[in-house]
Amino acid sequence: MSEHDERPESRLRKELPEEVPAADASEAVDAPEEQRSGLTGRQRLAKGLWPPRVTRAQLIVALLLFGLGFGLAVQVASNSDGDSALRGARQEDLVRILDELDDRTQRLEDEKQGLEKQRDELENSSNQAEEARKQTVEKERQLGILAGTVAAQGPGITMTIDDTKGTVEADMLLDAIQELRAAGAEAIQVNGVRVVADTYLTDSGNSVSVDGNKINAPYRFKVIGKPQDLEPALNIPGGVVQTLEKEQATVIIERSDKIVVDALRAAKRPDYARSSSQ
Repeated sequence: MSEHDERPESRLRKELPEEVPAADASEAVDAPEEQRSGLTGRQRLAKGLWPPRVTRAQLIVALLLFGLGFGLAVQVASNSDGDSALRGARQEDLVRILDELDDRTQRLEDEKQGLEKQRDELENSSNQAEEARKQTVEKERQLGILAGTVAAQGPGITMTIDDTKGTVEADMLLDAIQELRAAGAEAIQVNGVRVVADTYLTDSGNSVSVDGNKINAPYRFKVIGKPQDLEPALNIPGGVVQTLEKEQATVIIERSDKIVVDALRAAKRPDYARSSSQ
């Protein structure tokens, strides 16, 4: 068949381009967002994180958390510093410290039992007035020893501090007094001056003054108490003896079954307080 014999519709179909199928609308909608936006998932994540968008509430919470963490770190550091001395102590020093704590506990227990005994005696005595008078006299004697108005004697120690370099200061002697009191000292005398509750120490040139009385080295402590408690308390690691020896002072401690503390303090009459029984 020739070209002239072809039908008009066949000729028209050949001249038209081939039909292109239309893209599926669902495929266009389901196209990945990376293709639509031109960004990959990692790029979109980085874009969402930076620059950061910080609100005022988030900033306050962050500051509070920082303060809490800093406080915990300081607390842990302080506890570590406080325990460093014990970590570095020798085994015999740790045993001695433990024995000292046990002795203090025992002293408190003995004092408790003594008070309970006095209470029972007052409650069970047939003559409660006489028993109360005896206990009052005994209490007056004990208070006189503590106040320094009466002499005292008993077991204890003598501690001599030789300060040839003149480096011992008042605060070091005060630390010794406080350590002795904590160890159960009942009467203390330093170079002829009685130490009582309101005693104060000050530096006076190259020497020290106790309650305004100037004393010179060597400083001699006469202490009444349990020697087994007093001496270890002064020799604990980092304690009184080690501190004084670092200042090139010489410390000698001697135990004795009889220490006499005979320096006296004048009894002070109160200006305003009077006994309610008068």
